[in-house]
Amino acid sequence: MTGAPGKPLAIAMMLETDGPGGAERMVLHLATTLRRRGHRVLPVLPDNGSGWLAGQFRALGIEAVSFSLRRPVDLRCLAALVRVLHRQEIDVVHSHDFTMAVYGGASAALSRARHVITMHGNRYFAARWRRRVALRWACRRSQGVVAVSEATQRELASTLRLPADAVSVIRNGVALQSGDPTALRNELRLEPHELLIVAIGNVMAVKGHIVLLRALSGLQARRPDLRWRVAIAGRERDQAAALRSHAQEHGFGDRLHLLGYRADVADILAAADLYVMPSLSEGTPLALLEAMLAGKAVIASAVGGVPEVMTDRGDGLLTPPGDVQAFGEALEQLLSDAARRASLGEAARRRATRDFGVDAMVDAYTRLYGVGPLPQASSRIARSAAPLYGRRGA
Repeated sequence: MTGAPGKPLAIAMMLETDGPGGAERMVLHLATTLRRRGHRVLPVLPDNGSGWLAGQFRALGIEAVSFSLRRPVDLRCLAALVRVLHRQEIDVVHSHDFTMAVYGGASAALSRARHVITMHGNRYFAARWRRRVALRWACRRSQGVVAVSEATQRELASTLRLPADAVSVIRNGVALQSGDPTALRNELRLEPHELLIVAIGNVMAVKGHIVLLRALSGLQARRPDLRWRVAIAGRERDQAAALRSHAQEHGFGDRLHLLGYRADVADILAAADLYVMPSLSEGTPLALLEAMLAGKAVIASAVGGVPEVMTDRGDGLLTPPGDVQAFGEALEQLLSDAARRASLGEAARRRATRDFGVDAMVDAYTRLYGVGPLPQASSRIARSAAPLYGRRGA
């Protein structure tokens, strides 16, 4: 059922969540560029999600179809997915993260479509042996298994006991968007001398926002002369109350702004003097790449794929995850040195422009889909799966 090289393909994008988040925004970039190149994209999204991603696709003139998954093993859901793939004459199923890797792999096998998996850093699959077995099966019957960072690649191969070269790395790509630097500053009524620290990410424990606030508490005691505010854009999850409480207790409640979900990311980045990412776990975060492309000085935790995209003291500052003192020292360095912020921001812009564009990401995925030769890692997966599951897409 797979199209010949150079022929437009019908590609199903399967996700178990519908955002807004990094994986969902990456899929939006990927699908938009694929369609611009002449391919047909069908988003396949959960029927019990927020509806954000379906709305984004609808605004682009792309209608999503929904699936209903009511239990871990749901044969009705699988049958419905197979019907959709047959009806839409899908050539390639591209599954994102654990659940859809398994269901996408099974439905692609039954409809004789190629299957590609992207793991964005979610370790949900590693918790139980049944999940590991299921994901290993899905990987072995797929033409391509992709990790968004080398750290995720190593973790996936090790946990699933796959050959070292069985997982490819394709880094997420971002597109340059110009923003209005005055919009958010006016909204927050910032004075010209106040520096704005920005973080983008859902307000949950793994994002490490409490590390940032604890570091700011120490900085306030050491350097009361520095005038700053901090804005966090992202859905308020389990940590919002703790963050507000900490800021109030340490005397800067009026300088913490939890913005909630925002669609104006370009404006938020344009307004920032400093971008921070104190995460405790990450893959290759899209928000970090967007901040770098916007030319912002960055302080980030050295977790997951972050050190692969940002060089410490070259195009940003890296600190050990959870290290409040190190994060505070980095904040003090950059908040007190405008020239250093500008230098790091320009270096970050050059790096992101060179290495993390959307087109490079889409080129790599279309090779996996069958437009051009398969990369070495994908060929290894196909050869290892062939004796068990037969040749597909022929």
